Amino acid sequence: MDIAQYVQTVGRNARQASRLIARADTNAKNRALRAIAAAIRRERDTLLAANQEDLTAARAAGLEPALLDRLTLTAKGVAAMAEGVEQVAGLSDPIGEISDLKFRPSGIQVGRMRVPLGVIGIIYEARPNVTADAAALCLKSGNASILRGGSEAIRCNRAIAALVQEGVASAGLPPHAVQVIETTDRAVVGHLITMREFVDVIVPRGGKGLIARLLAEARVPMIQHLDGNCHVYIDDDADAEKALQIVENAKTQRYGTCNTAESLLLARSVVARLLPPLAAMLLQKGVEIRGCPETVERVKQARAASEEDYASEFLAAIISVKVVAGLDEAIEHINAYGSHHTDAIVTENYTSAMRFLREVDSASVMVNASTRFADGFEYGLGAEIGISTDKIHARGPVGLEGLTSQKWIVLGNGEVRA
Repeated sequence: MDIAQYVQTVGRNARQASRLIARADTNAKNRALRAIAAAIRRERDTLLAANQEDLTAARAAGLEPALLDRLTLTAKGVAAMAEGVEQVAGLSDPIGEISDLKFRPSGIQVGRMRVPLGVIGIIYEARPNVTADAAALCLKSGNASILRGGSEAIRCNRAIAALVQEGVASAGLPPHAVQVIETTDRAVVGHLITMREFVDVIVPRGGKGLIARLLAEARVPMIQHLDGNCHVYIDDDADAEKALQIVENAKTQRYGTCNTAESLLLARSVVARLLPPLAAMLLQKGVEIRGCPETVERVKQARAASEEDYASEFLAAIISVKVVAGLDEAIEHINAYGSHHTDAIVTENYTSAMRFLREVDSASVMVNASTRFADGFEYGLGAEIGISTDKIHARGPVGLEGLTSQKWIVLGNGEVRA
């Protein structure tokens, strides 16, 4: 296969399809989405069998545990995938929405209209559900999509892609509105991220290695985050039961996700009361604690944390723990060591909560809730196409609105400028 020529063909087809899908009516898009969801449910066993083949090959290749976790698809996961697609169908269609329409002294009306971005390239590793999530969001937001999944999930991705194509065809939408790259050749990525004439935005979903490569080589704008070093801060006025529940869920529900808590901060005033039960819970769950001197002194099983530990996304049963003087030091630590993804405070103090929300420089900031909620499905966006830690255009979980732009529109009645 001539990779350059193949990617050019895919891009050209996507550009042509983008003009057709941009003007598709809401009913047609929703019919396609509901057909995709029905097909996913119908072919659950087929998808699980394809996933098992991927998992067998991945284990034989020595894929690391965090990626194996992301790669694994269960019956519950298939059901959630279908539900996510249906939820997107149930969301309001943002395309064509006009806002801020105002009369000007000249007589014209000036406002803004929401429009698709065009062609979106999604590059992702391991997660087979991204194929359905990305296709659904791009379809509903009027965008054509080019999906390049990781080689470790190729069998399951192809199976999901076939169901997506089935749904698109059943609604009479352009067949190239969703294209899945058929080859696992990594050269495809290099072409895709520099093809500005055909691709408007790249959304990478993968490890730091993938993101770092794209940051260095991409010529197409990206919606991305590099890693997820998420924090939970236990404030002076924290409720003990809430603290225990939130830390347990944020750290131990799943280790391989970008919204898993990797760092725990405790105000010094609560250390004697709350560190022992928190440490006991983490150790009982098999989590390794890497702590500051005060933590190591109080938790004999803890090992000393390095500066690197405080800045690390472990994606494993490891957590860094630090005792801080209070809210000011906690905010300073999070903004210095965090990845601007998701951070939470546990407190019953309204003023402290509001300061934390305002001053922590992250895409999602939470009060008395687990960082694991930082997810498009949980935020009511339907599926999500990714998490953005950028500050321009889209930030946090990216759903339909994040896949659109706004253009200025002017409505007149023959007015001319004096």
